[in-house]
Amino acid sequence: MKILALSFSPRPQGNTELLLEEVLRGASRQGAETELCRIAEKDIHPCDGCVSCWKTGECHIKDDMQEIYGKMLDADGIVFGSPVYFYNITAQGKAVIDRSIAPGQGGRTLANKVGGIVVVGGSLGLIDAVKDLYFYMIVRQMLPATFIAAYASGKGDVKKLEKCLSAAGDLGKQMVKMAEKKFTYPEDVQANHIGYGTHTW
Repeated sequence: MKILALSFSPRPQGNTELLLEEVLRGASRQGAETELCRIAEKDIHPCDGCVSCWKTGECHIKDDMQEIYGKMLDADGIVFGSPVYFYNITAQGKAVIDRSIAPGQGGRTLANKVGGIVVVGGSLGLIDAVKDLYFYMIVRQMLPATFIAAYASGKGDVKKLEKCLSAAGDLGKQMVKMAEKKFTYPEDVQANHIGYGTHTW
């Protein structure tokens, strides 16, 4: 059992990372192997929209995202963590989200993996960040666990939020328990996971 935390924060040991560590501690107490990955330390280029991965299942951009693909595909659960910048997740997080279309091709998929969310903001934007990350998980056919949304401005402020820290640990526990259920979407559902809009075919 592996639970991966992807930190989209550019600030090491900031509030987002502190909460992600609590999530991983909760998962570890349930016997899971855990890993925290700081995306800001990686060389990840933005998606260029070439859509070649739709045919090949591989992204033609060769950077550290190749390593992240492996970690995401190998994990049983992924918790996404981001501070709120301009009412949404960070640019580092958006790059990972956009580039992670490639693992959905060529028989590889994020479907059936458990997903959790941690977002931290000083004011507005928490709901927008949570919404977009949940929508991402649904489109990827992951199994959404709960979320942690915390108001905190100064570095380390979440340490004062005892109930929030406890909830983060509970999220880790929940993710392991959900992953242990081994739920899988039916194959015919997996093949038709894109929501309908007037732009779809």
